Amino acid sequence: MNIQFLEPAQAEFTDAVNYYNAQNEGLGFEFSDEIQAAIVRIIEYPEAWSLISKRTRRCRTKRFPYGIIYQVRDNNLLIIAVIHLHREPQSWKKRIPKRQQ
Repeated sequence: MNIQFLEPAQAEFTDAVNYYNAQNEGLGFEFSDEIQAAIVRIIEYPEAWSLISKRTRRCRTKRFPYGIIYQVRDNNLLIIAVIHLHREPQSWKKRIPKRQQ
């Protein structure tokens, strides 16, 4: 399966890694590992996670208050957001057309 991050999702991921590393050296890399593990779980079981709209799902991380908002399109995993779940959890909807949500 091919993995594609929307630009805002990539920026969120990078910003979170930098934030956690600034809080405690190495913590950002642990966050990165957690996101990578969640992506592996999504690839293995793409339909196992909660539907948050007709085509969109959310996989929560185990250790951090983040979720990966994604869609599977053919053989592609589209990561729409890497989002802090306590801050504007619906903001991802602005990133894709309503008919594709």
